[in-house]
This record gives sequence, C-alpha cells and structure tokens, in this order.
Amino acid sequence: MLDPLIVGYTGVILLFVFLGLGVPVAVAMGVVGIFGMYFGIGELFVIGQLRTLPFATVNSYGLAVVPLFVLMGVLAEASGITTEVFRTADLWLRRLRGGLYQAVIVGSAVFSAISGSTTVNALVFTRIAFPKMVGLGYSKSLSLGAIAGAGSFAAMIPPSITMVIYAIMTEQSVGQLLIAGLIPGVVTALVYLAGINLLVRIDPTLAPDITEKVSWGERWRALGRVWPIVILILLVMGGIYTGVFPPSAAGAAGAFGAFLFALARMRGVRGWLVGALQDAAFMSCIMFMILVGGLILSRMLVVTGVIDHLVVAITSVADTPLKFMILASILYILLGCFLDTTSMMVVTLPFLFPVVVALDIDPIWFGIVLVKLIEISVITPPVGFNLFAVMSAVRGQATFGHAYRGVIPFIVLDLLVLVLLIMYPELATWLPETMIDR
Repeated sequence: MLDPLIVGYTGVILLFVFLGLGVPVAVAMGVVGIFGMYFGIGELFVIGQLRTLPFATVNSYGLAVVPLFVLMGVLAEASGITTEVFRTADLWLRRLRGGLYQAVIVGSAVFSAISGSTTVNALVFTRIAFPKMVGLGYSKSLSLGAIAGAGSFAAMIPPSITMVIYAIMTEQSVGQLLIAGLIPGVVTALVYLAGINLLVRIDPTLAPDITEKVSWGERWRALGRVWPIVILILLVMGGIYTGVFPPSAAGAAGAFGAFLFALARMRGVRGWLVGALQDAAFMSCIMFMILVGGLILSRMLVVTGVIDHLVVAITSVADTPLKFMILASILYILLGCFLDTTSMMVVTLPFLFPVVVALDIDPIWFGIVLVKLIEISVITPPVGFNLFAVMSAVRGQATFGHAYRGVIPFIVLDLLVLVLLIMYPELATWLPETMIDR
C-alpha cells in the first residue's frame, strides 16, 4: 500500500494537470478521487463509496432546490418577464444620463431574484439590452461590462444556486445563506449604480444625452406589468424568511408560480415548454455531475490525510481570520481566471472550509465572502464565464477587447464591496440572525 498522503497530493497535482488539458471538471475530480482512494486506502473502500455517495447526493432533499430554482428562472425567462423588467427599468431611468446602464443593473438585480444562474442573466440581458444600447450611442465596452457585471448578481441575490451548493457541501442552513445574500446583493447593486453615475459624469461620451420624455402614466403601466415577479420574490424569499416552508418547498412553489405565469402569458404550452424543460434539465444535470465529482474528490482528500495536513500548513501562515480571508480572496481571484464558478467552489472547499472551522470563522460570513469572490471571478479575464456569455450573444457587434476593457470598472467596484464585506461581517450575518425559523 502506498503512503496515503503522497497519493493524495499526487492526486491534487494530477487534478490541475487534467483541468489544464481541458478534461471536464466533473470527470477530472471523479477520476482523481476514485484512483486516489484506490491506491491510498484500497479497493473495498472505493467500491463502498461508489455504491453510496452518488446516490446519496442526487437523492438529497436539500439539493432538490437546485433544479427547482433553475426551472423557476428558465420558465420566467421563457415567459418574457425579463424583457418587461428591463423595459420598466428603462422607462423609469431613461431621463438619467447613462439610464440604460442603470436599467441593466436594476433589471438584472430584479431578475436575479428569480434566477440563480449568472450566465443566464448575462446572456438574457445581452440579447434584450445590448442592441438598444449600441443603437442609442452608448459605449460598447461599458455596455458589455455593465451587462456582464450585473449578471453576476445572481450568485449573491437569492435564490442563488451557488449558495445552495456551498450550504450542502459545508452542512450549513440553506435558508440562512440565501437570506444572508440579500443585503450584500443590494449593496453591490447600489455601488454599481453609484459607479456608473460617476463614470458618465467624468466622461460624458460614454452615454448620450436622452431628451425623449416618458409620461408618468406609461411608467406606472409598465410597472403594473411586472407584478408577477414581485409575487414570486415574496413567495420564495418571504416563505423562507418567515419559516412558512423550507428552501426546497420554496423552490417548488416558485417554479409552479413561474409556470402558471408563463402559461397565462404564452396562452398554452405549445412552442416553449418542452424547450424550457430541456434547458432546466441540462443545466441541473451538469451541476449534479460536478457536485458528485467534487464530493468524491473531497472524500479522497479526507481519508488520505491531505485535509488535516493542509489545515495545519495554512493556519501556520494565516493564523487569524483576517489573514485567512485575505489569502482566500487572492486564491479565488487567481483561480477565477481559469475555472468556472461551480467547479472552483467544489474543488477548493474541501481544502479551505476545515480551516474556516479551525479558525472559528462564521461559516455564513465566509460563504457570503466566497460568493462575492465568485461574482468577481465570472467577470475576470481571460476565463470569465459571463464574458463568454455576453460575447456569444452580441452577434459580431463587439469584440472580446470591448468586453475586457468594459468590465474593469466593475471588477474595481466588486473589490470595493468585497472590502466592505470583510470589514463589516454584519452585512452578511445580521439578517439571518433575525429569521423566524433558523
């Protein structure tokens, strides 16, 4: 039998080699985990884990919320509510300089409250907002930056699939984590709005001067057409906060509400329902594959002794919560240049969360800081997934150079929010502490 610790570290090295070669993340983690357990512990242990762990993961009641939140967002988008949200925000903010930038930020923040996917947010708002922004003379770079940056809100503003996965992997309360994202999500949106306002004042060429007037009647009528999204938000988050139902039941209620609204708007199911269900199933299967692979890897790292060894090593360097948070922030920002968000979280949590426990760091606070880092990672070149999402939808109207330049101000704004979250943990911890059913 080989030395388990050497086997474990060899597996870690091979994991990053596989990722660098382009092997799918779920496959890379699963293969490394299986062979690591085989050579480090033995064949019988591997067989036992493969018999129980994958089924226990996909059969978890807590994880049922993932496909339900995905389905809710897909159904809401299929019904056209996203377009209505953006149009309403545009009518109310049109007279402001840079109003369309701000409409994208507000609209994306609202849509994030029923969609847990950053990529879907960025893709949808590129399709509905970018052509109009370019047509009116807005900066291509800043437009793409605003869309990609605001799309990341879906990682923080509940219902967040990222937070659900974190909660399951770290055995934390899904409901508390979702509620904890409300204040940081709103703060991020406000910082974005303030940043846009400052940018267009410094450089007026970034946004045209809009003289078109909009009547108050038109604004109120548009606002009246987005009432279903308000009901969905109150139903899901209100139910979780008050303890009326757990997150999985909230996801079911939200998905059913989104289905009824889509059914009413589309006047039947022909032409949209099958495609929406296929999209939701596809995204959910990918997430579960990554999660199962990550848990297999995590089990290997625990049984071979890598986790215990790393906890001692990291705590000897980052021996205070502040030092650890700074170290973790640097790590995630660097990894975010090369890995997608779910994979990055699943790969790293087995290493870092035991250190969180050892340093007695509030796991809810750490989870929110982690999600903020993930928000930064999805817009960080060269492999910012939201950047790829917006570029896939611009239809040749812009280049990656536009996207890279445009996203820089929003990375700076996100770093500012990150500092606030580290300095003031109450931004993340206060609201969960007030929940009726914790």
